[in-house]
Amino acid sequence: MRKNRQYLVGRLIALWSLLLLSTTVSAQSWEIVRDSEDYIYGEGYGKTVAEAERNALANLIGKIATNVTGEAQTSLKTQSSNGKLDEESQFTQTVSTYSQATLTNTQQQVLQTEPDAYVVRWIKKSEVEKIFESRKRKAIDLVESAIRAERKGKVDDVLRNYYWALTLLKSLQYPNEVTYTDEDGKEHVLTNWCKEKIDDTFDELKAIYDSRDGNDIRLSITYKGKPVNSVDYKYWDGQTWSAIYSAKDGWGVLELAPGYEGSQVQLRYEFEYAGEAKIDKEVEMVLNAVKGTPMPDAYTNVILENKEKPKETAARHQQMASQSFTTNSAEAIAPPKTLTKKDKDASKYMTTLEQVVKAIKEKRYDSVRPLFSDGGWDMFTKLMKYGKGRVLDSSDIRLYDDKGSVLVRGLRMSFSFASGVRKSFVEDVVFAFNEEQKIDNIAFGLGKTAEDDILYKGVWEEKSRFAIMNFLENYKTAYALKRLDYIRSIFDDDAVIITGSVVSRANKNVNIENQSTISQEGNLIIRKNRQTKDQYLENLKRCFARNEFVNIRFSNNDVIKMGEGGESYAIQIQQDYYSSTYGDKGYLMLMVDINQPDRPLIKLRTWQPEKDPEFGLYGPGDF
Repeated sequence: MRKNRQYLVGRLIALWSLLLLSTTVSAQSWEIVRDSEDYIYGEGYGKTVAEAERNALANLIGKIATNVTGEAQTSLKTQSSNGKLDEESQFTQTVSTYSQATLTNTQQQVLQTEPDAYVVRWIKKSEVEKIFESRKRKAIDLVESAIRAERKGKVDDVLRNYYWALTLLKSLQYPNEVTYTDEDGKEHVLTNWCKEKIDDTFDELKAIYDSRDGNDIRLSITYKGKPVNSVDYKYWDGQTWSAIYSAKDGWGVLELAPGYEGSQVQLRYEFEYAGEAKIDKEVEMVLNAVKGTPMPDAYTNVILENKEKPKETAARHQQMASQSFTTNSAEAIAPPKTLTKKDKDASKYMTTLEQVVKAIKEKRYDSVRPLFSDGGWDMFTKLMKYGKGRVLDSSDIRLYDDKGSVLVRGLRMSFSFASGVRKSFVEDVVFAFNEEQKIDNIAFGLGKTAEDDILYKGVWEEKSRFAIMNFLENYKTAYALKRLDYIRSIFDDDAVIITGSVVSRANKNVNIENQSTISQEGNLIIRKNRQTKDQYLENLKRCFARNEFVNIRFSNNDVIKMGEGGESYAIQIQQDYYSSTYGDKGYLMLMVDINQPDRPLIKLRTWQPEKDPEFGLYGPGDF
């Protein structure tokens, strides 16, 4: 672990040195570059140095395009829908995605300052080939991520990763020469294979009408005959295409325009994810530069009638959900003990939940106030203000006894919002009852994949698994419901907090004492900040204030028990973060003390956008 830490420090120092080098090259170096055949250079003029730098980069882009000749140049030209080659400007635009997103190995010099600035920028010809190779590796990484997602039925990740990989491949010098060997040892031309896998995924998706409440439609969505883990879609509401809606564990919703009387609705499964591409500048630029690949199989029609009653659909969902997408059942341990609806006092909890569901549907929230503790009522009030909430399904209710308190799982709700990349989310809502049989806490469930990773695969005792799951559910819910006081209570006063965000590339000095900028695979620029607890909470408060909503999704958990500290764990977990102003994907590492399960304490929090090719994910030994 110490080597990993040294490796990280080394990378930071190396990049910092490169930034300094790019601004301190001598005039003699420029003269050598200008007269050498080994370099490609661009020149730029402007009233400011920044304008001259942009113009120099644009000029360099054009020179790179000119130098990529013959077959390579032809291959890079994308084709339009009628099969004809695009104009030269399209090719130059495609090459520019390399230059602006991945040219970390260029150098520049300001030969004349403002007000008549003159800047030159150059790159070794031998470095251009490395740019193409880096993108090829990235495309293959996306394909492998899609394969892993497919095993878990995460169709949104399958479609996004395959499509982004396909788009990156189309911008390579020789896209049809990139091959991939599958698990059976069969070699495929990757551009063809990505398209085939996307079409296969669409073929395995089935969306049917389940029930209707006014203009709100409940959908049942399956993948390979089982409730889909997660998938995103848009629909034609009679006037325009909707924003992106998210289905989870087999359930989705439609919000039709008032007066819609059509007998069917057209769905379009999301696969481009152009809105999310802003988290990866390289992918975003390639999506904008390369013509999209038509996917006619992404469209399907949902007939707005169903001979099967909603309860029958729900029962079928429950039966199908018992079959997991994962195949490592041999590793599973016995499931935790549950209460059945026939157990003593179970009917009391079921009756309470039925009353709450009825109150939500009828929007008569005050009618169930006596069923909550003071703290539980505060959370319920916040939940009902979290967008437009509606009940989707309450047929798969599960009760767990936790030494006097009872957890009730399985109520599925959808929450819709007016703005943001995502229009709607489906969540499992978990109710915790105290010893007085009143609802004392409410949380968003982790989802089937993340829940199974903890409950059924852990090697530690049952109470620890439940404590970890409850902690993560309360953690994600606190961000959604903007519970600053709770978040303050779960962070240790001396916690190490490393935050990160994706930022635009800029030639600016960086304060490396508290803030560092690192490049991963030469593609992303990630700003990492080490913050105190008070700094983190203050920034979080501003984030909550400017966003209509925040939503966090977890998957792919790895939990490591610490060697010291009793019930202390390091949790490495994949996180999808959405808000009305920002979205990203990455990996959290939380080191948490749960010796007192009702008072967990986070000692360390880190974030990184992807697994590092050298050491993977941050671990507790890195700090």
